[in-house]
Order: sequence, then C-alpha cells, then structure tokens
Amino acid sequence: MEKQKILFTSESVSEGHPDKICDQVSDAILDACLAGDPTSHVACECFTTTNLFVIGGEITTKAIVDYEKIARDVLLRIGYDSNEKGIDGAKCKIINCIKNQSQDINMGVEKEVEEEQGAGDQGIMFGYASNETENYMPLPIVIAHKLVRYASFLRHEGKFKGARPDMKSQVTIDYTSGSAKIDTVLMSVQHDPDVDLKEFKEFIVENIMKVVVKSFGFNDDFKVLINPTGRFVTGGPDGDTGLTGRKIIVDTYGGIGRHGGGAFSGKDPSKVDRSAAYAARYVAKNLCAAGVADKVEIQLSYAIGEANPTSISVDTFGTEKIAKDKILEIIHSLFDLRPAAIIKRFSMKKPPFKYEDLAAYGHFGRPDVNCPWEYLDRVDEIKEMMK
Repeated sequence: MEKQKILFTSESVSEGHPDKICDQVSDAILDACLAGDPTSHVACECFTTTNLFVIGGEITTKAIVDYEKIARDVLLRIGYDSNEKGIDGAKCKIINCIKNQSQDINMGVEKEVEEEQGAGDQGIMFGYASNETENYMPLPIVIAHKLVRYASFLRHEGKFKGARPDMKSQVTIDYTSGSAKIDTVLMSVQHDPDVDLKEFKEFIVENIMKVVVKSFGFNDDFKVLINPTGRFVTGGPDGDTGLTGRKIIVDTYGGIGRHGGGAFSGKDPSKVDRSAAYAARYVAKNLCAAGVADKVEIQLSYAIGEANPTSISVDTFGTEKIAKDKILEIIHSLFDLRPAAIIKRFSMKKPPFKYEDLAAYGHFGRPDVNCPWEYLDRVDEIKEMMK
C-alpha cells in the first residue's frame, strides 16, 4: 500500500483582498488616532462591497481624524481607482458610523495606577514560534505571504502586466520524508479582461512562483494551480464583500498552532486580543531562540478590567529540552504580561511602526517592520535560567 503523504497547507491574501482592504483602513484610522492622541481608545470595523465603504465601531479620541479621507487614501494606494477593478476609491460612497466607546468598558480599563490597567476585554490569545525558519515562523505561511507580497510589488512597479489588486496564494508543504519539500503552489490573481491568459500564467510561474520558492532554497518541480476557475476579472469589493478581522489565520501562523478567535486590526493596544497576542508571540519566539524547545506555543487568558492574566499555559509538542515546570518558571520570572506592561515594552501607544503596515502580509515574522515583539532581547536571560 502506498504511503500517505504528510502535507500541510497555509494561505495568504494580498493587500487588495476585500477583507484586507478593511483591515488596512481600520489600522490606518488607529494610526491617525494614536498620532493625535496616544490615549485614544479605538475599536474600528469596516465593511466594503460594490461601490460602498462603511466605517463603524467605537472610538474615543482627542485627535482630529478625517475618516473618509483615510479610507479613500488606502483604496487608492492599493490601486482601486476604478469600478472596473472592484471599487473607485475617489468616487465610492462612504458611510461613517463611528460612535464613542462604552463607559462601562472604559471604567474597567482605566485605573489610577497605570500598571494596574485592566484588560480591555476577556479572551484567550496564543503565540507561536518554531525554529523551522530564520524568523521563527512556520514555513508554509512565510512562503504564502511572500508570493502575494512579491506579486503585488511587481504590480505596483508596472512589471506584472494585466494584474489587478485582488490576489490569493496557497502553499502545500510535504513533510513525509522528515524534511520539507514544496508539493503544490496555488495563486489566484485578478486580471484585466483582455489579458493573454497563457502569457499571464507563464509570468506567474516563472517570475513569481519559481523566484519566491528558489529564494527559500526549495525545489521548483512543485504542482502548479493558477486561477483554477479559468478567469478572475471581477474582484475586489465588487467580487466579494470585505470585513475587518476576517483573515485571522492569515494574520498569524497559517493554521499551525491554535487561535483564540480575536482579530487585531482596528483595535488599540488596551484590547488584549491584539497586545497579548503580540506578547505571546514575543515569549514564544524568545523561548524558541534560546533553545528551550523546537516549537513553542503560549496561551494567555484575561478577564475584562483585570490586569494579571487569569492563566498562562505552554505547549512544546514534545520538543522541549528542559522540564515544562521550568519553562513556566522562566515565563513567570522574566515576562510581565499585564496589559500596561506589554503596551510600555512594545511602545504600542507611540509605536516605532505603523499598524497599517501590519494589516497585510501578517503581524509576525516581519523583518520589514520594526515590531518590538519580534526582538530577541530576552534570550540571554532565558539561557541563564536554563543552567
């Protein structure tokens, strides 16, 4: 009997995917609020469909923010400048439904002692790291991100003729032999109606798929799928509605590891859905880099209005090099996981990055964005405690 392959697949989507448009506008609004008022409380959600963009949620800020201009600027930056492409950022209808944050939530978050600031919501968050790649991310999602990111770069440069903004990728890795091999690469790319499909597909294979895969040092004899329905002209918000927070697996680890269900974009750092998920990644990555285990998953849980996590859990999938109770001792000793401490360590109210930059191509393993939760600045302390 033929041995069954051990396969794992992750997907990514481009900046032009309808859900990602909404994520980027939500985070661009967050950036504007924090720039004008670092104490802003933001929970911003967006929705888009044919010729329509809706901005909703709860925002309390002293900043002067032109929500409509931000939405139009993001759409036009991505390349949505005509209804034929999916939406016209300059002319589409925009509806603003923003209101102030509930005082019931605010009184649980704001405390006289800053360090005792409560979590902005209850929930569970996960962080993951693996030594499979140099940035301690799972291999399938890293390759999937690079495919759509590179394709979008070529589109902006004018080198990817006929391509439109809406794109998706999917990468299947074969782990049967114990080492990774590329099994299948799938890309769906929106295109102009008059494009030569044969040339279009050849360009994707030769100038995107093979270039990206070879940059990781892998085989180029993988199976190829491109626009499996045969045609992808109608795309963007005209082809599919978009919502903030609907690509949570693309934003994190591509399906490897667990997820607490909370989205990131449009939320200020008092929302532990975002800040604690970043902190969990920080803990997991530093533990993995220190050699505690080959794979590390951290779970945190919080209660609204309470500062300290209600629980901290670690899973090393049998790859640990030291005892589990020692790993937990290291976490409790070295990492302050109260929301205020997380916000301060990562400078999340006056960040050295733009949240909008994280709203496409993942929030983790991003060497192009100065993300403090990606710093390996606790490795030496961890190694010292491992002795």
